[in-house]
Amino acid sequence: MPRTTVNAPPEPDTSLSHGLKQRHLSMIALGGVIGAGLFVGSGAGIAAAGPSIVVAYTLSGLLVMLVMRMLGEMSAAYPSSGSFSAHAERAIGPWAGFAAGWSFWVLLCTAVGLEGIGAAHIVTGWLPGTPEWAWVALFMVVFCGTNLAAVKNFGEFEFWFAALKVGAISLFLILGVLAVAGVLPGTDSPGAANLTDFLPNGGEGLVVGLLASVFAYGGLETVTIAAAESEDPVRGVASAVRTAMWRIALFYIGSMAVVVTLVPWDSAAVVEKGPYVAALDRLGIPGAGQLMNVVVLVALLSAMNANVYGSSRIAHSLVMRGQGPGLLAKVSGGVPRVAVLTSCVFGFVCVLLSYWRPDDVFPWLLNMIGAVILIVWVFIAVSQLLLRRRVEREAPERLAVRMWAFPVLTWVALAAMAAVFVLMAREPGTRIQLCSSGGMTLFLAVVGYIRQRTRATS
Repeated sequence: MPRTTVNAPPEPDTSLSHGLKQRHLSMIALGGVIGAGLFVGSGAGIAAAGPSIVVAYTLSGLLVMLVMRMLGEMSAAYPSSGSFSAHAERAIGPWAGFAAGWSFWVLLCTAVGLEGIGAAHIVTGWLPGTPEWAWVALFMVVFCGTNLAAVKNFGEFEFWFAALKVGAISLFLILGVLAVAGVLPGTDSPGAANLTDFLPNGGEGLVVGLLASVFAYGGLETVTIAAAESEDPVRGVASAVRTAMWRIALFYIGSMAVVVTLVPWDSAAVVEKGPYVAALDRLGIPGAGQLMNVVVLVALLSAMNANVYGSSRIAHSLVMRGQGPGLLAKVSGGVPRVAVLTSCVFGFVCVLLSYWRPDDVFPWLLNMIGAVILIVWVFIAVSQLLLRRRVEREAPERLAVRMWAFPVLTWVALAAMAAVFVLMAREPGTRIQLCSSGGMTLFLAVVGYIRQRTRATS
């Protein structure tokens, strides 16, 4: 598509409030890395890759670090609630911002519904006989209400959710390391007995584990969206990005290493109960299963809250840049309330589809969002590649955060993303996700390009 001269997206919309304090943003950055994907989805990865899941999480973690650094560079230079969507528009053109933004909005809204279903499933396990849909509706009403109020309410919810998640996984890591070292009372160290069969399913198992780990990292982008409504956006983004490396290494890679050392990779409990519950059960800690279920419930509710927030801000930013229906632009009390309501309604429709059309429409919807996060990462890398030179030339003082070894590591990240796309195309289970997500993004890109050309000629 030909390059067009476009007006830069506006600076952060002053109609949105700036009610997030630095402590909110710091804890969102810290806890946001601990998502439901880590607690719930990592079991299947371990079952496929065995102990080599540590390698899979390390490789995908390195990629995520590069993506976060690139996104942090752009977000510190141009804070915006549109985050990567606004950056893509600034760097590539309106069609790119349109495609990246609306595809991510669909992803977040659908994820809200999925997380609500997962949380309701846990609660109905404690209270059998209660309808799942009623719990989903309750959670949706609570978080819709939270996000309709001042943004500081979202910040407070996330602050305490994140604090609980960080506390729980930190305690898990401490107990696990003590057990591995053989100094936890009443527990014998397994040594390296569970690590001997490092690649039990060969390269194919590692590939499955790698793909599972890539998508477990989704959600880290929320901190750059939230930063635009903080007291000091540049400082907030810079702080979050600079601590991303140790957070990923500690929480993801560290916990995977502890789990596969303590529990045999082929234990049925790893998938049935989840890897963290299986590890705590192995340590003989009473009530560990229910305790971890509480933590998983908190992780799911936290993700719901963050995704309602993120989807509403992405939608609002798109509309403010002329990329969507003007109704969503309405702001009241510093909050884009129509965008919040629209995102919640879309999420609840996804829940209803899981009951009404579980065999056709709902799986199609899940496949459609399966690879969106990876496509968004491509937009981030390409945008940073184009914007960095422009910022260095026009406003170098904006580069409060800089991508390492630019442009070499940006190209390395793009090559890694291309490799993941190839791996997805090879696996039958992910090939349909790649095609469906690619089809949706291509459709949105064409619509965005037609809109761009129409506005340019009008």
